Amino acid sequence: MIEKNNSMALISATNLVKSFKKQKVLNDLSIDFNAGERISLSGPNGAGKTTLIRCILGQYIYEGDLNVMGLNPHTNHEEIMREVGFVPQIPPPLKMTVKEMLGFFSRLTNTPVDKFLEISINLGLVIDDNLKKPFLKLSGGMKQKLLVAFALGRNPKILLLDEPSANLDPEAREVFFDYLKNYDKNTLMILSSHRIKEISGLVNRAVEMDLGEVVLDKQI
Repeated sequence: MIEKNNSMALISATNLVKSFKKQKVLNDLSIDFNAGERISLSGPNGAGKTTLIRCILGQYIYEGDLNVMGLNPHTNHEEIMREVGFVPQIPPPLKMTVKEMLGFFSRLTNTPVDKFLEISINLGLVIDDNLKKPFLKLSGGMKQKLLVAFALGRNPKILLLDEPSANLDPEAREVFFDYLKNYDKNTLMILSSHRIKEISGLVNRAVEMDLGEVVLDKQI
């Protein structure tokens, strides 16, 4: 196991516990994630990967200690989210139009709309034809491309990517991984994926979970 090093950690969990209906999904988990690391987060369904990510994002109340950039993710949610790029496994059912979302994320992250547009277009999203469409009316692939653009375009300190390539076509997947290969080296990147071979060339640390615990943690 890699020893905890709080001086470097952007995310630090100590004795983290999350239960649903008395079933522990995170079981006394302790781990640090550090600036500049590229981490593959793997494990079977129900291992706790997405639950850990949602705790980091401040979406769940939990037991134990969890710090994100030195802040509590539940009580400092808005401040943390300004510095976190997130691509969820399941896109949210947002009623905002694409144009409204572009404006919202631009204001939230102080990022020019053109930056999001550039990434979206490079991923193959025909943006002009979809500006007036509600996000929830887009196809799965279109939603994913837009969410990837919002995550990557803001130059965050932390990238949390939960099965980010699942709905991308082969051409978009290639562009996406090229972005990740050339991304800011100081950014902490956590990729939760069942496609370990697909991301193996991107990561420098492998973390595997099972039954809410870390069962493997090694440098690559």
